[in-house]
Amino acid sequence: MRPLSPQRIVCLTEETTEWLYLLGQEARIVGISGYTVRPRRAREEKPKVSAFLSAKMDKILALKPDCVLGFSDLQADIAASLIKAGVQVTVFNQRSVDEIFSVLYQVAAMVGQAEQGLGKLAAMRADLDAMAQRSAAFKRRPRVYFEEWDEPHMSTIRWVSELITIAGGDDIFPELALMPMGRDRIIASGDTIVERSPDIIIGSLCGKKFRPEKVAARPGWQDIPAVRNGQIFEIKSADILQPGPAALTDGAAQLHRIMLDWAGRHG
Repeated sequence: MRPLSPQRIVCLTEETTEWLYLLGQEARIVGISGYTVRPRRAREEKPKVSAFLSAKMDKILALKPDCVLGFSDLQADIAASLIKAGVQVTVFNQRSVDEIFSVLYQVAAMVGQAEQGLGKLAAMRADLDAMAQRSAAFKRRPRVYFEEWDEPHMSTIRWVSELITIAGGDDIFPELALMPMGRDRIIASGDTIVERSPDIIIGSLCGKKFRPEKVAARPGWQDIPAVRNGQIFEIKSADILQPGPAALTDGAAQLHRIMLDWAGRHG
């Protein structure tokens, strides 16, 4: 009798790989994204079969997956090719913190680990709630510019904006955070960022190192409070821009440490 849950899973992005490892279900994973860094051992144990926008179709098909997990409309072409080849594909499109929790529960349920998944998610939610309570005591909240790309300037996606709020800050581009597509979060002029006068600047660039010294040297940025006070930081993209466990735990914790330090100095 065939098992009811998938036994051979290909993860096209990192967050499902990390989550399956956390659930102790890594034996089900037969292929991963080449961008995977969490957990570190996954890179040593699992074949790399995809980037973000492309995939090695022959390699994936050779693994005979009974389920492929992907993320976002940007992987629609990969998903379509796999579906045409007769492969079961599930592509999630989470953009908010609540949607991340929902997707993680769904993945846990898919592999028969709903109860364990709920327990882990409840612990993550409790940590975020405790963080929000600590932040509520701030006398003043820092204004935060989170840069997801530098040329052109791009503000951050919704779940990061929400985590900034939980961590104790205020995203200076909350209206852009509601835009699901990166192209719609592009800021036409750096002057707009200067005008919004962030107290903290945080960068996280996929595939490229964020350099605070280059930010501080941008023309006209010298009087921004974040630049003037040396409040420019990097959070690695693997810790915050993956819509899964990393963002809810390590990413949120790094944001909170930055906010706590600022509040201690300026709040």
